Parts: sequence; C-alpha cells; structure tokens
Amino acid sequence: MASGKDGGIMGAPARILIVDDEPHVRSMLAATLDRQSYQTVQAGSNAEAFELIDRQHFDLVLTDIVMRDGNGISLLERVHVDHPQTPVIMVTAIQDASVAISAMRKGAYDYLLKPFERDQLLITVRRALEHRNALRESENYQQNLEQIVDARTELLHQAIEDLERSYDITLEALGDALDLKDSETEGHSKRVTAYTIALARAMGIGSDGIKVIARGAFLHDIGKMAIPDAILRKPGKLTAEEQHIMREHCARGYNILRKIPYLSEAAEIVYSHQEHYDGSGYPRGIHGNAIPIGARIFAIADTLDAITSDRPYRGAKSFDVARLEILRCSGTQFDPAAVEVFLKIPNELWIELRNEITGHSKPFTSEEIARATATR
Repeated sequence: MASGKDGGIMGAPARILIVDDEPHVRSMLAATLDRQSYQTVQAGSNAEAFELIDRQHFDLVLTDIVMRDGNGISLLERVHVDHPQTPVIMVTAIQDASVAISAMRKGAYDYLLKPFERDQLLITVRRALEHRNALRESENYQQNLEQIVDARTELLHQAIEDLERSYDITLEALGDALDLKDSETEGHSKRVTAYTIALARAMGIGSDGIKVIARGAFLHDIGKMAIPDAILRKPGKLTAEEQHIMREHCARGYNILRKIPYLSEAAEIVYSHQEHYDGSGYPRGIHGNAIPIGARIFAIADTLDAITSDRPYRGAKSFDVARLEILRCSGTQFDPAAVEVFLKIPNELWIELRNEITGHSKPFTSEEIARATATR
C-alpha cells in the first residue's frame, strides 16, 4: 500500500484527528501539524470524535485525556477495538501522568505532558505514524505471504493429483500385465473394480475411501505375478501343495504393495480379499469387522464377476444366479450389511457396467470407472 507523508494512503498526507474541548489547544495543534503537511481534522468532544471515526479514515488520533463530556480513555478504547492499527497519542497535564500511563497499558501508543515543545509533538507524531506504517507493511506482507502459500498449496495439490494419475496409469499397466499372465481372468480386474466402486458408493463410503478401495480391488491379484505359471495356468485341479502355493498370492501381493506409501492402505485390501466374514477364509482367518471394509465389499464384487464370467470348466451364469448365491452366503462368506445393500441394486446396473467395460477399447482407469458409477 502506497503512503504519503509519514503514513497517508495512496500518496495522500497522513490524516490526524485532534480531539480537545479547548478550541485554542486544538487550533495550536492543528496549525503545527498542518505546517508539516499533515491533514488535520478537529473534534471538540468525545461524541463528535466518535461520529468522525465512524465515517472517516484517520492515520492517527491525538486526544486530550480530560474533557467536559468525559475522557479520552473511552475514545482510546473505541479506536483500539474498531481500528487496532491506528495509533492514539494521549495529551494530559502533569498532574494526570498516572492516568496517561494507565492509558498506555490500555493500548495508547504514547502520551504528551502539557506543556510540551513543538519538536516533542512532531517527533512523537512521526514515531506513531512510523509505527502505523510498520503495522501496515506487516499486514501486507502477511497477506502476500498467505497468497503465496495458497498458490503454492494449489500447485502442490495439482502436482499430487498429477502424480496420482501417473500412479494409476502404472497400476493399469500392472493389471494388464496380470491379465496377460492369467488369461483365464482377462478383464476381471477392471470389472471387479467397477462393481466394487458401485457397491462402495451405495454403502455411503466417501470419495477418498473409494479411491483406496478401488486401487485395492484393481490390484487384488497382483501377488499372482509371483506364482509359477505351471500352477497359475494349470488346466486341471491343483494338488494340496499347489493350492497352498496359490493361496500365498494374498501375502505376496501385500508385501509388494505395503512398502509403497501411496498403496499402503490398498495393500490391506489385497491382503484380506480372500478372508470370509465367519473367519473361514485365508490367509489369516480373520472375521467380521476385523476384515477391512474394502475387502468385505470386494468379496461380493469378486463373486459376482466370477459367477457371471466364462471359465474353461463352465460357462457364465446369470446375474440372478449370482444374486442368489451371494444371498445364500450372507453371514458366512459375506458381510450381511454389505449383502443387504447389494441386493437393493438392480441387475441392470451390473449388466450396464459390464457391457461398458467390455466395450472399452482403451485402458479403463479407476477414475473413469468412478465417473461411470457416480451418475447411477
């Protein structure tokens, strides 16, 4: 903010309000200050001063302490509350020095004892206005600093969003690589992620939680990258030892992801996606609410896709069949609360999602899936 002589705004002279019930004192003070290119306004009472400070801007208030309609302390208190950056100089007789000191404790910048010298008045006024300027500069600096911080915060948020998008593209590539390795479940990761997001939304989970759940759902089988192809692609039934190795994919996937801060929460879903609500699942046999909510939701979506997709050993079944199977396993394999919400969603939504993802020629990111399910 540009300032004029000793503190005026936008190049104007500093405006000083002189308050004293003795006209000759006001005139003497005004004449002295006017000669220094200050702009003065005079008030003969507290009431007049109150009216002026409500309507006009002042850079400094110079007021007598003892006046016929009261004292300058009430004016000081008013200015201190309504215009905290406007300094107030108290003028008083020698016998009222203790009152002046008390006024400073209440926020006065300084005081002058009558009679005072002209130079003493000008020095005190100049210092008070310099103090006012310092407060203004500090405020301007603080405002500019806040603007800079806000701008940098916005840039940081944008950078984080860009980084997350790049991460999701990387995750998409990992999912596609897994589909190539396990051709039996081609497209499964995209479909089950879409189903999981739709069910999570229906259960009232917020956007931040859905992002975590979506990443966990999309990467749920990432541990299969570490499973030998001879086991992963075996056409027949697995032996007990092979089944044991296959079940290690949950822990293997968890260990791959947990070291990445961006995916640490999603890693818990990967770790728990084969757990059953009654504790009969693997790898830890946890049950109930000990299973992350994302994993409980995913379990339903995973079964929905498994039943309605073609497999080498059987053809795809209808969504009605899947619905009945999920209802049958409520309370054992699945969280009953999540099943209740699932049953309220019509089959048309699942069919529409499946068709939309199947017909999507380019990589289908979790953000696109979120947008697709948000309007349903």
